[in-house]
Amino acid sequence: MAAVILLPLLVVFLTSFSQGETTQSVLPQNDLTLSNYRDAWGRGKFLLAFANSTLVALTVTSFQIITSALAGYALARLKFRGRELLLLIVLATLVIPFQLLVIPVFLVLKWGHLINTYWALILPTAANGFGIFLLRQYFKSIPVELEEAAAIDGASRLQILWQVMLPLARPALVTLFLFTFIGEWNDLFKPLVFTTRPELRTVQLALAEFQEQFTNNWPLLMAAVTIATVPVMLLFLIGQRQFIRGIATTGIKN
Repeated sequence: MAAVILLPLLVVFLTSFSQGETTQSVLPQNDLTLSNYRDAWGRGKFLLAFANSTLVALTVTSFQIITSALAGYALARLKFRGRELLLLIVLATLVIPFQLLVIPVFLVLKWGHLINTYWALILPTAANGFGIFLLRQYFKSIPVELEEAAAIDGASRLQILWQVMLPLARPALVTLFLFTFIGEWNDLFKPLVFTTRPELRTVQLALAEFQEQFTNNWPLLMAAVTIATVPVMLLFLIGQRQFIRGIATTGIKN
């Protein structure tokens, strides 16, 4: 199964070293060349694209961690009227595709004069129902006695959240970080709809420009795909242990 899943990646990687604009085989027929990577890097202006995608992805991820931690903790521990209904509303947002909301979101951004700015790429996904539910479930798996001990020592709710709950929820936070960062890095829809300025181009916009209407330089395109994929693959490999732990231990309690 692993071989089947990795086979397309192998095809992409091998094709990126082929010479010429077309390739008739998965394996390179001529001498291997790195010129495709040099040409793809220059043509796609990936330095600017990497900077923009990194800025947007990190900012969105930071906002989602903050909003998910606050909302998740409130739904897990605070007792207030309508809590279960609010949780159902949060879960209901997971089944609404973002594409369905693009027109009202666009109008709101236009009203706020945010079109063609970084905020147009950040604010629409600054909060997410998945992150709220993920941290809510993880917080419920932490013994409440730890919070009671901190409260006896005089800690406030925010101090308990910051000094007790968040350090214990590191696997869930890493999981949310990886999901959000990779999702924003791979997002083409928001940059395509909300921006037109060349200086705001992201990695996915740069990658889309390699696809032509009638023909494609496949080795060049595969080199560009490899360049765009390597950062998120490295990020996942670094955080995979915490990611697996966060997935495995989330949802123990209802």
